[in-house]
Amino acid sequence: MSKKTDFYTPYKGPAGGWGALQSTTSHWLKSDNAVRNINTLLKTNQPHGFDCPGCAWGEKHDPSKIRFCENGAKAVNWEATSRKVDAAFMAEHSVSWLNTQSDYFLEYQGRLTEPMRYNQATDHYEAISWEQAFNHIADTLKSQANPDKVAFYTSGRASNEAAFLYQLFARAYGTNNFPDCSNMCHEASGYALISSIGIGKGTVEIEDFERTDAVFVFGQNPGTNHPRMLETLKEVVQRGGQILTFNTLKERGLERFQNPQNPIEMLTNGSKPTNTGYFCPKIGGDMAVVRGMVKVLIDLEEKAQQQGTAIFDHAFIEQHTQGLETYLEQVKNTSWDAIIEQSGLTKDEIIDAATVYAKADSAIVTWAMGITQHHHSVPTIHEMVNLLALRGNLGKPGAGACPVRGHSNVQGDRTMGINEHPSQAFLDALGKRFDFTPPQEHGLAVVDTIHAMRDGDIDVFIALGGNFAAATPDSHATADALRNCKLTVQISTKLNRSHLITGKDALILPCLGRTDIDHQEKGQQKVTVEDSFSMIHASGGVLEPLSKEQKSEPAIIAGMAAATLGNFPIDWHAAVADYNIIRDYIADVVPGFENFNQRILQDGGFYLGNSARERKWTTPAGKAICHTHVLPESILPKRARGLLTNKTLIMQTLRSHDQYNTTIYGMNDRYRGIKGERKVVFINPADLQRLGFTEGQTVTLRSLWDDEVERKVSGFKLVPYSIPAGNIAAYYPETNPLVPLDSRGEFSDTPTSKSIAIEMEAFEDSTIHLNAV
Repeated sequence: MSKKTDFYTPYKGPAGGWGALQSTTSHWLKSDNAVRNINTLLKTNQPHGFDCPGCAWGEKHDPSKIRFCENGAKAVNWEATSRKVDAAFMAEHSVSWLNTQSDYFLEYQGRLTEPMRYNQATDHYEAISWEQAFNHIADTLKSQANPDKVAFYTSGRASNEAAFLYQLFARAYGTNNFPDCSNMCHEASGYALISSIGIGKGTVEIEDFERTDAVFVFGQNPGTNHPRMLETLKEVVQRGGQILTFNTLKERGLERFQNPQNPIEMLTNGSKPTNTGYFCPKIGGDMAVVRGMVKVLIDLEEKAQQQGTAIFDHAFIEQHTQGLETYLEQVKNTSWDAIIEQSGLTKDEIIDAATVYAKADSAIVTWAMGITQHHHSVPTIHEMVNLLALRGNLGKPGAGACPVRGHSNVQGDRTMGINEHPSQAFLDALGKRFDFTPPQEHGLAVVDTIHAMRDGDIDVFIALGGNFAAATPDSHATADALRNCKLTVQISTKLNRSHLITGKDALILPCLGRTDIDHQEKGQQKVTVEDSFSMIHASGGVLEPLSKEQKSEPAIIAGMAAATLGNFPIDWHAAVADYNIIRDYIADVVPGFENFNQRILQDGGFYLGNSARERKWTTPAGKAICHTHVLPESILPKRARGLLTNKTLIMQTLRSHDQYNTTIYGMNDRYRGIKGERKVVFINPADLQRLGFTEGQTVTLRSLWDDEVERKVSGFKLVPYSIPAGNIAAYYPETNPLVPLDSRGEFSDTPTSKSIAIEMEAFEDSTIHLNAV
């Protein structure tokens, strides 16, 4: 058997279908709670159930349908396991030994069930009471001379109620240090949209996909990352709409989809297309694609003017935009040679895409992290907004900007005030409602927090969920930073890498998951989340917790806050006894949440609203701002450009299909044909030949950056794949050590995990090395 067929066989089926059912069944059985979890899955995304702990894609309200996808089922079964990680488990396994294990092994061990403290002398975690844990955190926080020596990290899975309490606790304590998972994913979207249309959220509702003439899908792989979107895309194509996809790799979910809930498709093994045109730009070439489309539209507009018609929406441009003339002049001055070189598409392909846009009366532009993790991500999104503005595709039915967020409440966390750069309006409202003066100085985001921990400027790191050590760039630098802290606190559902990269002192605080029933003094509680379409949903768990020692995230936050601050600025324990109290606080502070407790009772939730959708532009000019940028000379930051050779490749990190963010559900990537392996590199066959490598060969990857640090990972196997020449792709977190800490996006400071300069060399050692840090 060849090296190829040992772990790689091209996948021939559609996305979804029988493959998804088989995978769902496998993960259901692996949960060790198979019978109970049938009912659990049926409650996913239902009015009287819980919101999926996976992605933030929205739902049309239809309780008659099953509302979970394959990867949602993985997330639910992964969380609703009967396996436990307690002090007895930790007594058997040292932290050093656990840190040599794979990320899959760690989370597979089960749910965390009791609070524990790391004993550096024995290298083991040991049981600790909740009272001891809270008092220890409080004593450490109160001993800090400066509140800014503490960082409060947040994962996008935290509920609105938990996020609001968390930011209130931290600001009452005295800091705006809120590194957040959004700093590493959609920060560019937020910055670009706020500076363009005055609000950092998409303007599209889920129903707009039923009305649109055309959808332009940039830099995303919904088949793996938000599979429920596939049904939406398929429906657009079925009713005659256009779906144009721009993605560096050929991804099965963007090609064809078989709905597991459609009996005819399943029985006939049929499937439906999810696009009407598929384009493969180079990594980071999307800005050039859009620039080229606008260049074509200018020509079409000039021809239309000669015939007394128009391509541009001049009424919208005149009334609602500022800066478009300057931008169009910049487009005219951009050469086709530059556009073609950077985009990797032909002029004819770009003309075809622009023609579809010109003929559409309404159009949606949607994107994800394939757009947001580059040095020029903000200019790229500005370019997309300008494209929408030209034909008035902002603030009208069936049209708009649609960033697709990752974690199920990452957008809601921002709405609740998890922001190192809070608006003055939010701080004023918070201070007025709770009668204190919140800190006014901006805090630290993720990358700056890592620097501050390394430099001794952050002593305490508290993480509300997530897996900071595995999610962040430059893994060894991040590990050094965490180990330099006096105390690290992880509020978590399952064991992960971040529990093993400890400060000098460390705590694990086990929390309830989205599937767990939340019992508090006033009865069972529900929380709320916000999806990518600004819909607010209630979520209530359906499973009894595995342990009485597991607490809800709001209860853990209240315990820390009460021990540290007493009853300032609220009675923390009273708020947690009844989450209606927390929601009343939110309604008093955050616009759009009036009558919060009443509105979440309606099936399907409620729409938070979007000013730009109503063509109310909360920008300084009171209009949509059309920003002008020069097409970048290179997609790479300057600190990598001077090191490039003819052997340099540009790498993007990505997820496998058995993965959600840093959570590894299994070792397969079905749609890409990978089985039982994660250390792979997807590469164009021409590059294999040009560089003298062979299919299946094992290599070392080394990233290029002009500092004294050697960043490399080894033991990766080469897989020929449909990807542009000069580009490669590999999974994270295995390749996160290659992303330099200071390789950041312009304006957003997002790590540039989708555009890293790489060189490869043969790896002779046959031993498989884990990249544990």
